[in-house]
Amino acid sequence: MDFLILVASLALIIVGSVWLTDGSVALAERMKVPQFIVGLTIMAVGTSMPEFVVSFLSAWSGHSDMAIGNVVGSNVFNIFLILGVCSVCMPISFTKTNIRRDIPMCIFATVALLVVTLLNQDITRLEGILLLVGYVAMMYLTVRADKREMMKNGAPAEEEKPAKRMPAWKIPVLIILGLGGLIWGGNLFVTSATSVAHALGVSEAVIAITLVAGGTSLPELASSLVSIIKGSPSLALGNVLGSNIANILLILGACSTVKPLTMGGVTMFDIYVAVAATGVVMLSALIIGRDKLTRVEGLLFIACYVAYVYTLI
Repeated sequence: MDFLILVASLALIIVGSVWLTDGSVALAERMKVPQFIVGLTIMAVGTSMPEFVVSFLSAWSGHSDMAIGNVVGSNVFNIFLILGVCSVCMPISFTKTNIRRDIPMCIFATVALLVVTLLNQDITRLEGILLLVGYVAMMYLTVRADKREMMKNGAPAEEEKPAKRMPAWKIPVLIILGLGGLIWGGNLFVTSATSVAHALGVSEAVIAITLVAGGTSLPELASSLVSIIKGSPSLALGNVLGSNIANILLILGACSTVKPLTMGGVTMFDIYVAVAATGVVMLSALIIGRDKLTRVEGLLFIACYVAYVYTLI
């Protein structure tokens, strides 16, 4: 029954995140916020909303190792499994933006996680505030750089509003229902995941790194596969890197600002794997000199994830 509740609550979280994102995007459009800013902020954070809700509620209820494990596991899942599966389906090309901005930012966020956990095996409130400041700074630089690029290319910074807008009454309904679904589903998810961990005789951290992280990363997996199907594999890479940055700087930053986090069952080995996963992407893009993730590399990524989960279990 706990496992069924876990699946049902995950579905509720995903549906809630979709509704909240759709309502927020429609509200931003009515407030005449440029669409490219909406894409870089609301849409980017929207796919990380399940991780945010589960990690925040886990930290709030005293399961801080589940909060950290969820983020670490999600980042490893995103790179090794999502990029692995996507590059097996279609080789993923690195764009100039990926190499010059996205990968370095992702490396910075991952190294920041390594530093704060190495210092005292937890994440303090001050460190959380610094992580949040880093995220805000990155978003500001990203929006400014993209706006400058649009102006340089002669593209208008303000895009025309879509011909068909969401009815005004529907916007608050979606936002309220989305928030309600996220909070209710998140509480059920944390409770049932804890019960499943106890029933299986494993630590909450292991469940968070594997089952919880994989479940909350389903929006990233879905959006990345859609990008592959539509013939835009580079979007899958940008989606994964952006999600990993938000997971560390925004989610862990916000959670530890509200309530300091302790690693608990999450070990430095898990942190090292997350760092190594990001390093492998950098190696493929910068050092090896290739312009894409090949199918062979995708298979190696998947094998690395399987080996990591096997080691945990």
